[in-house]
Amino acid sequence: MTTSPTESTTATPPDSTTAPAASGPGTPPDALPSYVGLHPGEPNVMEPELLNDPYAGYGKLREQGALVRGRFLDDSPVWLVTRFDVVREVMRDPRFVNNPTTVPGLEGKDPRAQVIELFGIPDHVAPYLVDTILTSDPPDHTRLRRLVSRAFTARRIQDLRPRVEQITDELLDRLPDHAQDGVVDLVEHFAYPLPITVICDLVGIDEEERPLWRQFGAALASLEPKRIGATVPAMVDHIQEVIRRRRAALRDDLLSALIRARDDDGGRLSETEMVTMVLTLVLAGHETTAHLISNGTLALLTHPDQRRLLAADPALLPRAVHELMRWCGPIQATQLRYASEDTEVAGTPVRKGDALMFSLVAANHDPRHYTEPEKLDLTRQPAGRAEDHVGFGHGMHYCLGASLARQEGEVAFGKLLARYPEVELAIPHEQLEEQERMRQPGAWRLRRLPLRLRPEN
Repeated sequence: MTTSPTESTTATPPDSTTAPAASGPGTPPDALPSYVGLHPGEPNVMEPELLNDPYAGYGKLREQGALVRGRFLDDSPVWLVTRFDVVREVMRDPRFVNNPTTVPGLEGKDPRAQVIELFGIPDHVAPYLVDTILTSDPPDHTRLRRLVSRAFTARRIQDLRPRVEQITDELLDRLPDHAQDGVVDLVEHFAYPLPITVICDLVGIDEEERPLWRQFGAALASLEPKRIGATVPAMVDHIQEVIRRRRAALRDDLLSALIRARDDDGGRLSETEMVTMVLTLVLAGHETTAHLISNGTLALLTHPDQRRLLAADPALLPRAVHELMRWCGPIQATQLRYASEDTEVAGTPVRKGDALMFSLVAANHDPRHYTEPEKLDLTRQPAGRAEDHVGFGHGMHYCLGASLARQEGEVAFGKLLARYPEVELAIPHEQLEEQERMRQPGAWRLRRLPLRLRPEN
């Protein structure tokens, strides 16, 4: 599925299951079919080499070319865009669109329909996943983004910081209460609840409804058609009920603002768009940030020199969050874009209607752009507001919630290291990667992050 704050790729919750890399006798009956190996020389995004080690796998493809012919989940052909400068260039090129139905003269079935069918999503709810701010182009994208952008201004995000700090302090104070045999899961009890609490506060999702959203996210990210097909209608029904109740008692939250935009001026927002906006903002507003926190914490714990550097100079936190997003960001590939005309990218002919997927993991580790890209260096990113990576995307689809995600990361890393300066991994790093790393296309996320808050006596 494709839900992300960077308007990009798969949203994966901490308790989802690992997608199978290939079909066979041991494959669950409700798993995705596998097309791996059907087209030699055209790697499928479900290739084990790309799932198990995307840094090496996509890095190898990057050295083959800026554009590499590959295959998507449904076996459809796709251009994998791999190099930093080319990724940024094409991301801001308006000739490459999110909605393939807008490509002039393109006939036949919407290519997204095959993916919808692959995941078992009923036709009557498919528009709630296909026609969203993440998949739209101007002028609809401009209109939809304008409706919610006020909630993510620099001033509004800065005003949220005391609340983010309060939530962070409360979660950190309660961490020892969750420990079993001295071990606590940081994903379950910190990295996940922090961003979901913040975004639900912002949107206007009541506390008692938030666990349900976790179940929705787990089902969507499972890549199991049976689960997804049953969940999407339930999710849509739930959001419609939340909107109905809120319409009867408006508040000072983003959901109430969307309802006003719908009811006061029906031309600005349709009922379907309002449902998809809530769905997108809540799921996208916490999934990626949760895994940025867990991936980043693991990176700091396995790079003691960088951990000491950050602990000694908290002013490095903004640059550190950018570097962690570059080095181990949870979003490693974007949703598909489509060429609206015949063109050429990095010397390669691209035909009208061709699909492209940007490999963020390859671009963010491109030695043509970075010196020693494989090295974690918290001082690498420039000071100030500059951003020298594509972890949050680029161009008109740059992550709407990037400033909120960065702030949450800064607060989370800073307070975690200050509150528990002796925190350490509870199991060896190699064992953690083997047992808890989820293998899903376009994502780099941990199912669990078991930690000891204090060393054993």
